[in-house]
Amino acid sequence: MAVDISANGSPDRRRWLILAVVGIAQLMVVLDLTVMNIALPSAQRALHFTTADRQWVVTAYSLAFGSLLLLGGRLADLLGRKVTFLVGLAGFAGVSAIGGASVNFGMLVTARAFQGVFAALLVPSSLSLLVTTFTRLAERARAFGAFGAIAVAGGAIGLLLGGVLTEYLSWRWTLYVNLFFAGIAFVGGALLLQRQAPPVKPKLDIPGVVLVSAGVFGLVYGFSNAATHDWGSPVTYGFIAAGAALITVFAAWQGRAAHPLLPPRIVLDRNRGGAYLSMFVAGAGLFGMFFFLTYYLQQNLGYSPLVAGIAFLPISVASAISSNVSTIVLLPRFGPRVVVTGGMLAAAGAMVWLAQLSPDSGYAGGVLGPIFLGALGTGAVIAPSISTGTSGVAPQDTGVASATVTVGQQLGASLGTSLLNTVFTNSVAGYLVANAALAGTLGRQTLTNHALVHGYDTAFWWIAAIFAGGAVIGGTLLHGAPKMSAPSPAPATQKADADPAVPA
Repeated sequence: MAVDISANGSPDRRRWLILAVVGIAQLMVVLDLTVMNIALPSAQRALHFTTADRQWVVTAYSLAFGSLLLLGGRLADLLGRKVTFLVGLAGFAGVSAIGGASVNFGMLVTARAFQGVFAALLVPSSLSLLVTTFTRLAERARAFGAFGAIAVAGGAIGLLLGGVLTEYLSWRWTLYVNLFFAGIAFVGGALLLQRQAPPVKPKLDIPGVVLVSAGVFGLVYGFSNAATHDWGSPVTYGFIAAGAALITVFAAWQGRAAHPLLPPRIVLDRNRGGAYLSMFVAGAGLFGMFFFLTYYLQQNLGYSPLVAGIAFLPISVASAISSNVSTIVLLPRFGPRVVVTGGMLAAAGAMVWLAQLSPDSGYAGGVLGPIFLGALGTGAVIAPSISTGTSGVAPQDTGVASATVTVGQQLGASLGTSLLNTVFTNSVAGYLVANAALAGTLGRQTLTNHALVHGYDTAFWWIAAIFAGGAVIGGTLLHGAPKMSAPSPAPATQKADADPAVPA
């Protein structure tokens, strides 16, 4: 596990190197949420799978990742963060190599599912390492600023990297590239992190693991099925209903379990609960924006995968600025309510701006400004929410608290994208039916382009409403008080993982 205090009582100089190692690992995982999207057509041609099957290359990763995150977080608390961090890295790299060498569709989907399994082990370990490494509040703000920037910008970087690798090498390199990231992070983690026994070793809540894993699987699978089939399909509503029921039973069980997987004290804290819900909203809105703009840039503006990836780079710049300013400067001064609510409103305004796209809009006039503003807004939501969602938890709960933050974002991304894709599809179909008479005047292709833009605009209005709802959540649940001053450094005799209770 990581150590923040050296033997002489001064901060360990390695803590910033640990941040770099954790950042590389987190970037690798976030990249994999989007890097395969651009490579999918090439993979489909190479492995000869159908368009209907194509979604499972992405969905298999999301299903395993989202379903097992809470288990991964508790295993980090149980086994130690260094162990789960290194195992997660090694496993992720190994199955990425297998996926890159895939000879058929089944091999690729299986590899993607196991990527999600190891990501669920790796991500909570990464975030809880930051919590236990940076015990001084000002330094923790800087660390979370960097981590939050990666969480926002990683998806955009993944689109660019996917375009570069697919265009100049092969779709297989969108998986092989993980060996590079994982190798650096593994060596750094092995050298820098120290393994120590958790101060209080939790016991594993097996019924809780089964209930929440099955429940999240049902929700993600049901919403993913709706994206490609129909909301009226028994498979769709059956899995969604079953998932919701299992999550409800899980919540009831956590109040009775002797050693709950997700202790109620973590989520019932108003500040942390608001942070988790804010991450859910931010995940839905951010990845919805990525999804529709990827298609708009390539289908309507005619960009190549590489150029489309470059077009997303302003998101990386804006999110880096916003994540650091919001956690280092604004959060200590104004508190999470002002910062997160302001970020939600900025993101909502950006989506309203994007909803003005027309068939004649260009990148500079119609896309650049909104995505920059949107990244500023989501950066001011995600980084402070990560910080708030992991503050004040007991040392033995840092892993599961970190996992809960990521569960919020992952569920938001999966469920939000599926819902928004359904809205988009229905909007396009409705426009084509209502304007069928114009096909002879405009031409079928022009009418289709108009319908697509109408669908994008409708989807962006919905995303604006989602962010506006997030502003209400932030303004209602999050505390308005700024963070209190940092606690004194822990004494040299303190256990490595002992995280002073930071006021939420």
